[in-house]
Amino acid sequence: MDKVPMTVSGEKKLREELDVLMKRRPIISQAIGEARELGDLKENAEYHAAREEQGICEAQIRDIEYKLSVAQVIDVTKMTNTGKVIFGTTVHLIDVETEDEVTYQIVGDDEANIKAGRISVNSPIARGLIGKEEGDEVVISTPGGQKEFEIEKVEYI
Repeated sequence: MDKVPMTVSGEKKLREELDVLMKRRPIISQAIGEARELGDLKENAEYHAAREEQGICEAQIRDIEYKLSVAQVIDVTKMTNTGKVIFGTTVHLIDVETEDEVTYQIVGDDEANIKAGRISVNSPIARGLIGKEEGDEVVISTPGGQKEFEIEKVEYI
């Protein structure tokens, strides 16, 4: 089983989500018990809804537990900043063509959120940046064509 990289904040969010789901378990069990008391289970909508909710909750719990079991949590704040782009770093880029500045943090697949500036380590941009250093110019193949960036700053935050 291969380890999957994850940031410290990504692990924390998964553990919080797992706690919420674990606290829902007894509530769902109670709802199933109350629905059973209503009579015939074949035509009992409350019972079927509660059982479906239980199935979804258990599937989510298993999924999160699996993700945590294969996670390799990487804390870049404890590493020496060498100026090299690695998993977990925050990279400030300048689009060479437009002079626009963008900032991305390279994170695991489950943590990626482009609107929040977090890109997956498996994305074309991240793959093109990994291993590069501050001051380097990189050409990245994206679905929209070739993009050229200059790495302005690499932060280990």
